[in-house]
Amino acid sequence: MRSWQNGLLGMALAVGVASAVTAPAIAQTPLAPPPAATQVPLAPPPTDAAPTDTAPPAAPLPEPAVGVSIDWQVRNGFRLFRDERDFVRHAAAERGRTVLAAEQTLAVDTGGRGWARDTVVRLCTDAAGRVIDECMRDGVRESYLNPADHRIEARVTGAVEPEAQCSWTFEDGDSLPRSLTASCREPVNLRAGYGKPTVAVVDIAVPGGVPRRATTEILVQDLLIAGIGDSIASGEGNPDRPVVLSDEGFCFRRFIASGRNEFFRPGRYGFKGDKACDSGRGADNDRAEWARLSARWMSAPCHRSLYSYQLRAALALAIENPRIAVTFLPLACTGATIEVGLFGGQAARELNCGANGATACPSRVPGQIAQLRDLLAKAQKTQPQRALDLVFLTVGANDVDFSGLVADVIIESAGERGLFRRAGVIGSIEASQSAMDTTLPTGFHKLRGALKPLVGGNLDRVVYVSYGHPALSPNGGACPTSRDGFDVHPAFGVDADRLAPVAQFVQSRFFPRLKALATCSGGVVCGDPGRERMTFVDAHQSAFADHGFCARSANDPAFDQECFSPAGTSFAAGPVEGASAPLGCGARPSDFRPYAPRARWIRTANDSYFAAMTFPEGVSATMQPNDLHDATWGVLSAVYGGAVHPTAEGHAAMADAALPAARAVLRLPQPDTSIVAEPLPAPAPGPEPMVPQTAGQPPR
Repeated sequence: MRSWQNGLLGMALAVGVASAVTAPAIAQTPLAPPPAATQVPLAPPPTDAAPTDTAPPAAPLPEPAVGVSIDWQVRNGFRLFRDERDFVRHAAAERGRTVLAAEQTLAVDTGGRGWARDTVVRLCTDAAGRVIDECMRDGVRESYLNPADHRIEARVTGAVEPEAQCSWTFEDGDSLPRSLTASCREPVNLRAGYGKPTVAVVDIAVPGGVPRRATTEILVQDLLIAGIGDSIASGEGNPDRPVVLSDEGFCFRRFIASGRNEFFRPGRYGFKGDKACDSGRGADNDRAEWARLSARWMSAPCHRSLYSYQLRAALALAIENPRIAVTFLPLACTGATIEVGLFGGQAARELNCGANGATACPSRVPGQIAQLRDLLAKAQKTQPQRALDLVFLTVGANDVDFSGLVADVIIESAGERGLFRRAGVIGSIEASQSAMDTTLPTGFHKLRGALKPLVGGNLDRVVYVSYGHPALSPNGGACPTSRDGFDVHPAFGVDADRLAPVAQFVQSRFFPRLKALATCSGGVVCGDPGRERMTFVDAHQSAFADHGFCARSANDPAFDQECFSPAGTSFAAGPVEGASAPLGCGARPSDFRPYAPRARWIRTANDSYFAAMTFPEGVSATMQPNDLHDATWGVLSAVYGGAVHPTAEGHAAMADAALPAARAVLRLPQPDTSIVAEPLPAPAPGPEPMVPQTAGQPPR
């Protein structure tokens, strides 16, 4: 026990202190949004007094404050957020609840538009989604990788009289103590130096009473957490700011040689270029105009999203542990394999970054392992002890050509099937099995060797989160034959005869193989299993069995029930009505809400088109569309933005599954496991709130 009578106030302190208007809070709960802070001037240091004949009476020594303590917590503990209001919003939604329950609440609160549409412009990242060296967080410039200090709120809790005044002193041993006096009902704010304890002392005084003293030590644990992997890791399918749809049709061509080779689907709102197919190749300015109206991502080159399970799990750790801060390094990139993406660079998914595509994205993204090494080296330049505390990882599906299996299942038309098979787009179970037996184990072995030195030689700090099965029916087995959710392109339709063996392959062979590779089990040989075994997570897979892409519910959004036809007749068939009113239900396409709670946790092709409608800039030259009406673009527009990927609810369920493993690795407390998240009912119809929009876009 440190003795406060032996020179406590003579220690040095390098901490600036201010006080804030009180905000209701209790110990170990996230902060509520505070009103504007009230600045309290610091007490000046004492001056030498002239000697007098009569000494003033000695002040009574403080007594220990029985039943009173100092509570403190980090403000805006998720350091990727520049603005505390974004952290507070999540903390309020998630307090004592699951990530899934919080996501459903936020979805309803935003009318299904999504909470990330505003947050995405308030991050410690550049236009391409890379973390920046210095970030202005809540009005203070900070080093993102190497925080010098953290903003703290401290308050007195327990039996304190309403009229009591609190005299605070903070010191960390490096500079003069700083002090202030304020009402004990008010919290005080300070910046506590990182990596060293700050001693907090509060003397509680009431008129005519003996002062009481409480003490504590403030020491922030700042966790460095990275997220790497493929499209499931990046959050593909969930743009932070979805594309705004036009209520008029846009013409696409088809590959078929006979019959009508045009079809109409909703375009992008505000597009002033050519919407018809009969004017030849689209002009370059049409492409630029189209790009300006694209969806907004945390990282457009990687289709990295704030809805990713990796970010949601890292954010949840900061929310449920108010005395830690989380420095998150988002690196996952859609399309990544172990060799191309984690080790080698890969082509960017999109080439337009920032608001309205105003900033050009890099055409290639460096390998994630190299990026992680560079960031860690930067962090250790000024803080040699800085180390990676945790890595979230999901990878392997692209290594076995999972997208080729999906293409085989959903491309129904013989004409398109033949063309895409020759282009190598359609895969097979046999080819995927071969890759799973050869290249995937080799890749995992190489990945182990690269990650091990980054996590202190022990791979249990790598939390491998497996995939959720996308194609299981709530009624059991695989989803049935249907065009439900896949009629956005005339060539699409789920074939149960092709889907059933693929679903079985994923469930009985691919998933167990991933677990064996990650955990050095099932015949997988590791040089040092005790240190090369990753922490494995697949608890979410049972929940995904009830939420595949064919799941429907009476609580689904009214738009889905009325406008996405189970019979595959969602869109106007003829060119005249298709050009003016492309939806068969007569509703406006812009009424689609991509983040409204629904039974399916998997994006369908319809969802992908309505939320992202991504122009395929990162595909090979052979697949690159010639213009905006090209037949290849017609197909890719429906799948390139995240079809057959988890929704925000799916990612939230994955985050909930990953959290117990992350807490165990980090030795953080596990919350009450009796908390259960129930699906929310569909929101009652009513007037929709207006939100600020980019110029030229409709209110949504």
